[in-house]
Amino acid sequence: MSNGDALTFDIEKNSKPATASERETLLQNPGFGRIFTDHMVTIRYSQDRGWHGAKIEARKALALDPATVVLHYAQEIFEGMKAYHLPDGGAALFRPSANAQRFHNSAERLAMPPLPERLFVESVRELVKIDREWIPTAEGASLYLRPFMIGSESALGTRPATDYLFCVIASPVASYFKGGASAVTLWVSENYTRAAPGGTGAAKCGGNYAASLSALAEGQREGCDQVVFLDAVEKRWIEELGGMNIFFVFDDGSLQTPPLTGTILPGITRDSLIKLGRDMGLTVREEPYSIEQWQADAQSGRLREAFACGTAAVVTPIGKVKGRKHNFTIGDGNAGATTLRLKAALTDIQFGRAPDKNEWLDRLF
Repeated sequence: MSNGDALTFDIEKNSKPATASERETLLQNPGFGRIFTDHMVTIRYSQDRGWHGAKIEARKALALDPATVVLHYAQEIFEGMKAYHLPDGGAALFRPSANAQRFHNSAERLAMPPLPERLFVESVRELVKIDREWIPTAEGASLYLRPFMIGSESALGTRPATDYLFCVIASPVASYFKGGASAVTLWVSENYTRAAPGGTGAAKCGGNYAASLSALAEGQREGCDQVVFLDAVEKRWIEELGGMNIFFVFDDGSLQTPPLTGTILPGITRDSLIKLGRDMGLTVREEPYSIEQWQADAQSGRLREAFACGTAAVVTPIGKVKGRKHNFTIGDGNAGATTLRLKAALTDIQFGRAPDKNEWLDRLF
């Protein structure tokens, strides 16, 4: 049985790719996750053969039997990462090995066969190379990459699937939030929790995001952009947003973010910002922070800034927080100096405008 270490990719180029003119038109206003490149990666797994059939082929619809395991038991995991256009015309991925490791951990939590990390990184690299013309060059835009894996066996019965399909698709993207750098407003969810101890909070699986959607819809009805979740036990400790981690900036210049206790996704952007903040000489704490303390600190002025972060959101300032029991503004309601400084430090590395002292960039060409 193959563990995938020796796999190479068969390449079947799209016979009808987008024309240069069509691609240029689409890249003028890509939005987020609305348009896709010409190709995709597929790799299959079965109990008897292991990982096999690695391909780069024309992007197409998946054919799934109505009894496919993922449709009934939600065996699914995914990643989010980006390829960035560099000043010299090249391109690079940002910390792809960290995505590969997290994908491995998510697979183990969902009782799925881990894809070899080398194969994960190589699949993303090869897709970007073949669809390199789709990497946007506009300020702040990038090529978003979505590796994912599903249980593809056709069977009913609550058990792990025997067959799996791994894919990578790519989408040129601009800013995740409308308005770009504008501060967002959060809704404090009191009726819903995102994850509980012993659950799948630390895994990047679709079920976590599906569970957040009712809370997000509630927040949007209240005029908010995103939702912030509290812990499932005491319902007072801040955990994360629907798809982003969160940081707080205090009047002494220090930063704080909730600790990774198994209910919070270990964000790669989060980890990078902790490192960058400490490199700047800032104190960065990973400690619990309650919603009551957040409101009190915002009202007293002790808390000066707050921001969300993630691959899609990058670094997004938080201006206001609303809820059934909460209504407060952070600072002057706009992006703060530390937030903007950290965002610039991160994106300057990602887009090749600053030295990559931590060797986070994986140059492709």
